[in-house]
Amino acid sequence: MQLSEFDFPFDPSLVATHPVIPRDQARLLVLQFLSRSVAHRRIDEMPNLLHPGDLLVVNDTKVLAARVAGRKRPSGTEIEVLFVKDLGNAMWEVLIKGTFRPGQVIELGAGAVAVVVERGASRTTVRIESPIPLSEWLRQYGRMPLPPYLKRAPTDQDREWYQTLFAQHEGAIAAPTAGLHFTPELLVRLQQRGVSLATVTLHVGTGTFKPVTVDRIEDHRMGAEWVEVGSEAVRAIEQARAEKRRIIAVGTTVVRALETAARPDGRIKPYRGETEIFVTPGFQFKVVDALLTNFHLPRTTLLMLVSALAGTEFLRQAYAEAVRERYRFYSYGDAMLIL
Repeated sequence: MQLSEFDFPFDPSLVATHPVIPRDQARLLVLQFLSRSVAHRRIDEMPNLLHPGDLLVVNDTKVLAARVAGRKRPSGTEIEVLFVKDLGNAMWEVLIKGTFRPGQVIELGAGAVAVVVERGASRTTVRIESPIPLSEWLRQYGRMPLPPYLKRAPTDQDREWYQTLFAQHEGAIAAPTAGLHFTPELLVRLQQRGVSLATVTLHVGTGTFKPVTVDRIEDHRMGAEWVEVGSEAVRAIEQARAEKRRIIAVGTTVVRALETAARPDGRIKPYRGETEIFVTPGFQFKVVDALLTNFHLPRTTLLMLVSALAGTEFLRQAYAEAVRERYRFYSYGDAMLIL
């Protein structure tokens, strides 16, 4: 398929720069796959939209406060460092812009410095010298890595806003945004409805946001991201499937985690490791039946994944409807539920 097939007309004023509060008051565009119909609802109506016995699967990754202002030594040039992945032994993969050579020292402040070890086309690694482990240092001094399209600096409120209720395992550089809509009150009502919950982990990294620069999407290669689908989640999923209950993924990261753990025969097994799975139209889903997801940027792998589940043309029509009705887009925006 051609990359141009995943474009759509868009009004930049629809980008949500702040979340709706309470979070479950965000709007919800409901897509019925079989009837090809759409309905306008709110997130807090989900208990009435789901069936007793449905299994919601959420991503329990936790976003690192991974964005840090630094200075190159000795010039004092201001730069920004995004810490992407802990490689162990005080080594980190980072994203930085500009010219850097091995040995370049970057002052991070509060007694910490980063020394460039490798600077290549595919990745940059640094060695951290700090009085405390960098993960702890980031909790104190780092800022939340808000997406650049928000066009504003992160605030202290974003430390709460850009984290889901389910966040447990630190390691993501972006939030699994479909999970941001849930409130404690909504979870109680879903439980009362008979909807159950399972958790998996996918640490959102650069692979999710790697730009697609090829004309044929089949030529794109995803970057590796860490996934864990534990035995408890597998048991819940297998039981639900045996009882003909729906598996509803909360977010594209959950889809990728579950389909990575699926075997060719359709069974799902515990999985712990990296994934580079790329879900595009024509993909044969083995686990996921339905999806809650935010609205995504054009020409992205996220939009391609949602198109694979909803159908490219139906999704294009749904996005046009969302634009007409002025839904709020992207990370802090509204959502759609594909059933």
